[in-house]
Amino acid sequence: FGPEGEHHWSKNYPYCGGTFQSPINFQSELVRFDPDLLPIQLQDYNLSTEEQLTLSNNGHSVQLSLPSRMHLSGLPHRYSAAQLHFHWGSSNTPTGSEHTVDGKQFAAEMHLVHFNSAKYPNISAAVDKSDGLFVLGVFIQVGEVNPAFDRFLKYVKGIKYKGQKVQVAGFNIRELLPARLDEYYRYDGSLTTPPCYPSVIWTVFRNPVSISLSQYLALATDLFSSHAQEAAPMPLHGNYRKSQLMDNRVVLASFQHGWELHGATSVASPMQRRLVIQQLLTGDLADLADEGLHHLLPKLQRKPVKNWRNNRKQQHLGQVTEKRQKNKELDSTVNKPSVWKNTHASSYMGMFGTNDDDVLCFISLEKNVSAQLRRHHADAQMIQALRKAVFPQLNLKSYLNCRSDLDLQTIRHLLHLRPTDEANELDQALTKVSKGHKQRPITEYQGSALTKLSARSQAAVLKNSHNMVATNHRLQPMEWED
Repeated sequence: FGPEGEHHWSKNYPYCGGTFQSPINFQSELVRFDPDLLPIQLQDYNLSTEEQLTLSNNGHSVQLSLPSRMHLSGLPHRYSAAQLHFHWGSSNTPTGSEHTVDGKQFAAEMHLVHFNSAKYPNISAAVDKSDGLFVLGVFIQVGEVNPAFDRFLKYVKGIKYKGQKVQVAGFNIRELLPARLDEYYRYDGSLTTPPCYPSVIWTVFRNPVSISLSQYLALATDLFSSHAQEAAPMPLHGNYRKSQLMDNRVVLASFQHGWELHGATSVASPMQRRLVIQQLLTGDLADLADEGLHHLLPKLQRKPVKNWRNNRKQQHLGQVTEKRQKNKELDSTVNKPSVWKNTHASSYMGMFGTNDDDVLCFISLEKNVSAQLRRHHADAQMIQALRKAVFPQLNLKSYLNCRSDLDLQTIRHLLHLRPTDEANELDQALTKVSKGHKQRPITEYQGSALTKLSARSQAAVLKNSHNMVATNHRLQPMEWED
């Protein structure tokens, strides 16, 4: 079930080879600060010692059952607790967390699994629904002894083999979590074990908790993934899944950590950005002109973006999925031929320092193009042609890949695809609102024009907009843990 076997999961469990998979690497350049993410609110986490919890070895983790009266509040739905479990490395290699931060892997990771009890009667009914699960992730590092973990780790020797269970007295589960519940990463993902349903809203706390080396070794050396009667016991260690592709997802953070230095601070999710484009292309533009201009207008004052324009390493995302999907996503959303196929711009792209393998922040790319044109003494006619045809498409691609917000020129470019009275009305409204704020020439842009489209989190938008998981896809006959 560890790193060696996960490559074959998709043969029997198709979702494991699909999109929105977990875990992921929290890369700084892909994280967006969202000031509307509130501290996690725990309810009834302090359990009585009279309450009995079941600690079990399910063959691929240590799992502790939790009563459903434990729940999270302050979220769109009530999420009730079901169980917690662990992922860890080995005795020789104490690096077994599933999520990583800029490539850093912690010794272990704890997952507290909750299900949407406002909509579903139990976790089995919720596990394959797009809004079904909410998991708290906690990084674990080796350091000082942690008395809270001894509440159940001291019983591990009683569950050495798969299928074995012991009873544990209740305790304050809050003590297993970091002191700060207001600093965390948030994104939409999946179970990290088969059947890998993309049904999880992940909240992974920024700060790790510590356990002692002996406490860590209780997990890494005392357990087996095989039954007691089997002749050749199989050690249970290294039970973590490797990092998965980002699939154009946005990772939100409840804390500031210099995310603004990476060129884009919009917290709009991929689904939300596509909905904006769809609204411009097929929606009621009259209503948009009356009520929705603030969702579309870019900031008219542009702030400098440090450490972005000249840092090609940051400019290049290095995501295989985005390389594969960016043109497909744009063409399917806009429903028109790609600009690369209908203009002569493609022959200039190598000269401008970008190609289909590079996805840059639009403003950075725009400045680079303009500088190259001046260097090669291109006439004004060429520059105007790029402004009218290529730049709006570049901005649109960058917007859909969350590198920039939608430029005013791009909005008008989309409106021109709709020769209707409503489109003219919205164009006039845009002109009226932006009157007196004449934009500088493209070659004078100092940074990205970024707009925060909505205070809604990525998770809320994705969960309310569509079902990622087919509800008629039944759970495979196996034990899942996340």
